[in-house]
Amino acid sequence: MTERKRKWSGKVTRESDALDLETSVFASDDPRRIARSLKRSAEMSHRRKSSPFRSAMSMLSFYVNRAGTNLPEERLKTLDAAKHRLRQLFHRE
Repeated sequence: MTERKRKWSGKVTRESDALDLETSVFASDDPRRIARSLKRSAEMSHRRKSSPFRSAMSMLSFYVNRAGTNLPEERLKTLDAAKHRLRQLFHRE
């Protein structure tokens, strides 16, 4: 399998049609920063097909599902905390 075919999920994260993500947003250790960045990107996007909350949560879930098996447990905890914070930011909890 070529390198390009194996890295399609990274391309989606970098070049999403729905959201223009901040560079290295998922590399942050601060769940609040991740959630705020995703919220800002979703609210500013004019290309998304669903609500800002659903677009932001979808991108975060996509990242976790694609990278999840290779992520350390501590990183998964940070990303799960970002999901919780995202729900709070959109008043869904």
